[in-house]
This record gives sequence, structure tokens and C-alpha cells, in this order.
Amino acid sequence: MVSKKKKKYTSGEGVQFMTRKAALKKLQLSLKDFRRICILKGIYPREPRNRKRAQKGAGGIKTLYHTKDIKFLLHEPILWKLRELKVYQQKIRRARAMKEYPKMRKYLRDYPDINIDHIVKERYPTFVDALRDLDDCLTLCFLFSTFPSLKRVPRDQSVLCRRLTVEFMHAIIAAKALRKVFVSVKGYYYQVELEGQTITWIVPHHFSFQPQSKDEVDFKIMSTFVEFYTMMLGFVNFKLYHSLNLVYPPMLTATFSSDDKELVDEQAYVAERIAAMNISIARLAGANDIEELPEMDLFQAEGEDPQKLEEAKQEAEKVKKLKTMFKGLKFYINREVPREPLVFIIRCFGGEVSWDKDHFVGATFDESDESIAYHIVDRPSMEKQYLSRYYVQPQWVFDSVNARTLLPINKYLMGAVLPPHLSPFVDKTRDQVYKPPEERELNDPDFKPLNRDDSGSDIEEASDEDEEENEEESDPDIDPEKALTKQYQEEVDEDSPSEDDDNNDSDSEKKQLAKEKKKAMAVTTGVPHKEHPYQKEIEDKQAFRLREKLVQKKYQKLYKSMKAGQEKRKKEIWLLRKKRRLHDEKLKAEKKAEKKQQKLQAFQEATA
Repeated sequence: MVSKKKKKYTSGEGVQFMTRKAALKKLQLSLKDFRRICILKGIYPREPRNRKRAQKGAGGIKTLYHTKDIKFLLHEPILWKLRELKVYQQKIRRARAMKEYPKMRKYLRDYPDINIDHIVKERYPTFVDALRDLDDCLTLCFLFSTFPSLKRVPRDQSVLCRRLTVEFMHAIIAAKALRKVFVSVKGYYYQVELEGQTITWIVPHHFSFQPQSKDEVDFKIMSTFVEFYTMMLGFVNFKLYHSLNLVYPPMLTATFSSDDKELVDEQAYVAERIAAMNISIARLAGANDIEELPEMDLFQAEGEDPQKLEEAKQEAEKVKKLKTMFKGLKFYINREVPREPLVFIIRCFGGEVSWDKDHFVGATFDESDESIAYHIVDRPSMEKQYLSRYYVQPQWVFDSVNARTLLPINKYLMGAVLPPHLSPFVDKTRDQVYKPPEERELNDPDFKPLNRDDSGSDIEEASDEDEEENEEESDPDIDPEKALTKQYQEEVDEDSPSEDDDNNDSDSEKKQLAKEKKKAMAVTTGVPHKEHPYQKEIEDKQAFRLREKLVQKKYQKLYKSMKAGQEKRKKEIWLLRKKRRLHDEKLKAEKKAEKKQQKLQAFQEATA
């Protein structure tokens, strides 16, 4: 019996994938609604192994989805809600066209809402699953909380993002979960630990918003992401507050006077003072402050490295000290200093903080309070100063958190030239990473930096070759990228001896060794054999080349890509070091010219 021949593209990748056009037809949705439901459900395009088979022989590059994902969407209840919304929109348009305004108002009043609670529960069955995926959620919510009312971003969404992010920061303060902070051009980076999960997000700087002249960013798609993320963050906040014995939504512990009630309504008063993050929020009835967990006994498992166990103990001890680093200290923030990030950081580690009551609501003590330990300022000088406190710059707070101890303040005093603000988000296990000299000096006490000028920058005397290189780089006819690549290759070639040189050197050394052997035939006093370091280096390189040839054929491409990646990282480090050297040389030249100008000016004044 002859078996029936299968038709082409009826099995394998031809069935596993579906184009976006076919998906729209199957779901009977518009492109806008399809994008929205894909974002909410977490469905994204896939890349097939063989595009020709997946596209059923069609040419070009099409957007492909897994067929099972599209079939999964067929059973989603939101599909019926989207169709219901479309019907309502048609009714509203018809009523407006027919000038039936009472009907139009009725339709707008009864406009159905989409509830996505079930999608959050479906995508994140456990609390830990939600915490693992919280990085993007927090970054986008903090970004939208700074937006004004835009064409594609409703004002209610920005207000909701602001409320949820403030609630989350209060939970972090109560849990003392903050571990690392970093200030960059993009904003403030924070890293916290919750339920054993590490969460990192970025908060943008609070500058005045500048609307875009062109539609470079699709705010509609971002707004759809925020629609899901706000629902998710609401779930996370609710769970966090109840695990910390806090009242949700947050409430103030202190009662307010009748004068305050007359000025503003109660809801606005509470919202403003909660956003100040300056006082503790209410706890559940009968709940006490969170007690410190007792020290855990760490037992060495079979085959476990005892050094790792000791490192884990030391890390736990450092984190315990970090949580109470600012306990019992009072901080006062000057009006030019960014208030919210510093309040959040200081409160996370047990400190008390206040500011000028005319600057923002919620100030708890005045500038004249004698118990203030640190006054944070960002200006070169102040007319009125108190002897009972230190005047430090904001970077001292960030660097102290990353160092996990209160750093000496002599480098951070008012008007001082600040030390470099190093990022704590560095993977210590990864090799081939550029480290600036300041970081190397900080981590390695035996590291000897180069000569330094008055500004604290490392200076290295430029040689004649470097001056020639700088002249080549400044030539407008030469492509700077090609010139740098050529220069890097020349340096690499100089550092690594060629094979011919290796062979010649090895031959001459062999002859010399043969002569020494002949002389050593006579009975003489024994001499200890000394290994030639250069000869050993050559032998190691030859052995390494032999090991490279033994790599299996199926792994050769992988090995080549690994070597290419190493070479690329090596080149990037070389470029960064060169940039740093040129920058330091420029600083030195400017300093020298400034001193020369001062001397000339002094001489002219003396002779005048």
C-alpha cells in the first residue's frame, strides 16, 4: 500500500509559526488592539530556525508568532471586552453625528472598563515571580510619575504611577531593604533585596519636561505597558505592606490640627505628607516594629568550600551594620539639594531628615535645631554656619552607602573638590573590565598611582611616540577609528613577539646550550639549573597553539567567537585607558598654562 505524500509546509516549522497578518485574521482584531493584548499577555514575536520554511516559502522578512500563542489568545476574556468597547465607540460616534447628546452622555457614563487582575495572577502565580520581573515595572512607573499631561499619556495614569511609587518607597524604608545607590547622567540607580530577590531600577532626574518636536517615542505603546505594570505594582505593594504589618493604603500615624484642616482637605493633606516620606506610616493594630531576625547558624554542607561560608557570614554582618548606619543621626537638607532621593536613602538606614518648611511640606525640625549632625549643601559657601554640625556635599551620603560605613568627611566638605563617584554595580567575577586608577587605588592598597596634579588626576609624561600619535589623530584626513585600530594593532604586535623571532632566538639559545653542555663534560662543581623566563614564555605559547589545534571541529566557530569577544573587550579597555591618559595630559597642560599666566601676571604687576 502506497503511503500518501504529505503536502509541503503542513508539518514542522511551517505549522509552528504564523504571520502577524494571519494572526489578526484569526483573532478578528485591529492592529492596535492586537498590540495591546500581546503586551498585556506577554506574547512577543519569535525568530525561527529556518525563516523560509516558517514563512511557507514566502520571501522577505515577516513578523512571526508561535501558533500556540495565538490559539492561547482565542480563549482570553479580554477579546470580548475589546469587541464590546468597539460597539460602544460606534454608538458614541453615531449619537454625536445625529446630535443625540443625552444618548451620547449615557454611553460615555456606561463605558465598560477592562479589568486585568486575572492576567497578573496568570503571569505571576507567586509573589517571588512578580519580584523577579519588577525591574522594568519600577523603571517605567518612576518615569511616568514625572510626566505632565501629554497627548498619549492620560493625567490619571501619571498620578497613579506617582502614588504607587511613593507607596513602594515607603515599603522599602520600613523593610530597610536598600543595598546600593549610584548617581549618573541618566538618574539615580537603586538596588534592593526583597524575599531573596535583587531588584534594580532607575529614577530619572527631576528636570523641567521638554515635549518632543517629533514623535520619536510611541507613548501609546509605553502607556499600554504602564497599564499592566500599575496593576502589577498594586499587587506587589499590597503584599509587601501586609508582610511588613503596615496599613494599606498607607496612613499617617500623627493626627493633624484643625488649622491644617481649614487650609486643605484631608485627602490632599495626607497625600502630600506621605509623599514627603519624612515620617513613619501607620502599622496594623497590635503590630510592633519589625524585629531584627536572629543570626542564622550556617552549617557547612558536604563538599562546600569553607571560604565561601566565611564570606557569606561576613556579608551578612556587613548588611546588618548597613541597616542602622544612620541611626540616631539628624540630617538637614538645603534647598538646592535634590530632596526626594536623599530623604529616601537616609530614612532607609534609620536617619532622621528635615528641610526648610517653605521648600516642601512635611518638615519636622528647623535649621536652628542644635541636634542636627550633618547639613547637606551643594554650594561653595554659606554665610551662617553652626559649629555643632558638619557641612557635607550630597555625594558623601551615596558613597557612604556603597562603602557600608560612614566615610571621613574631609574629602566631602563644602566647596571641596569631590573624589570620583564610582559605580557599585560591578561584577567582581568578570575579567577584562576597565578599572579607572581611582578604583584600583581604592580596592588595592599596594597600588601605586602615577604622578598627580593638584586636581587629583593621574598624570603620565607623554613620550615622543605619543606626541606623534596625537598628531596623527588630529589630522582631519585620517579616519580616527581606523587610526586608533591601526595604533592598537601596532602596540599588540610590539608586545607579542613574532614566530620568526621566536624560532631565531630558540636556535641561538640551543647552540649556546650545546656549547655549555660540552664545557660541562668535565667534572666540576654542580651549578643549579635556572629556567630562562623568556624561553618558558615561548614554550607556553607553543603549547597553547597546539591546544588550540586540538579543539573539535564543531566547537571551532564557538571558540573563534570567544576569542573575537576577548579581543574586542581588550581593545575597548585600551581605548578607555588612552582616553584617560589624553584627558590627564590635557589637564596637566591647562594647569601648566594657568601657572605660567599667573607668574606672568605677577611679574607684570611687580614691574609696573
